[in-house]
Amino acid sequence: MKLVIATSNAHKVQEIREILQPLGIEVLGAAEVGGMPDVVEDGDTFEANAIKKAVAGAQAFHCPVMADDSGLEVLALGGAPGIYSARYAGEGGNDGRNLAKLLANLEGVTDRRAQFVCAIAVANADGTIRGTVRGECKGVMDTAPRGTGGFGYDPAFIPDGYDKTFGELPAEVKNRLSHRGNALKAAVKELFSNAE
Repeated sequence: MKLVIATSNAHKVQEIREILQPLGIEVLGAAEVGGMPDVVEDGDTFEANAIKKAVAGAQAFHCPVMADDSGLEVLALGGAPGIYSARYAGEGGNDGRNLAKLLANLEGVTDRRAQFVCAIAVANADGTIRGTVRGECKGVMDTAPRGTGGFGYDPAFIPDGYDKTFGELPAEVKNRLSHRGNALKAAVKELFSNAE
């Protein structure tokens, strides 16, 4: 089965490809099929933004499309950055600035519990939504980034049960534990089995 991922984030496409390839699902990034149409991510939940991207992608590419919206929720910050994770340091913010702002906002905070959240929506070729699923990964934020793996907030996120950050853990371990990995497992079970 071929599935287009509604993102231009090459890191995300590669991560999804690594998780789905063993299941016989060929993953194509939006850039490989003409580029992702502009979508205003103004939904108030991860699910709402994922649906908007999946529908826009299906209407543009005329094939099944999977979209995700994901981010980091930090308990002590009232769930921030949440749906604003990619632009936490402002529009055009990048991974380094977003992480630096988050760690600065957590300076002196002892309760560093956090969770990564990923909502996935799958749209049929006609743009109707097949459904949504959610995956989470709980952990804590370190005081400084460690490791060179992963992307985004990964270098400062330590998943529960581990003493290394996602930036230090091997990709196969991260993919097994991650919010996106958990959401993809749910999506394969609940949404992809009948996608045509």
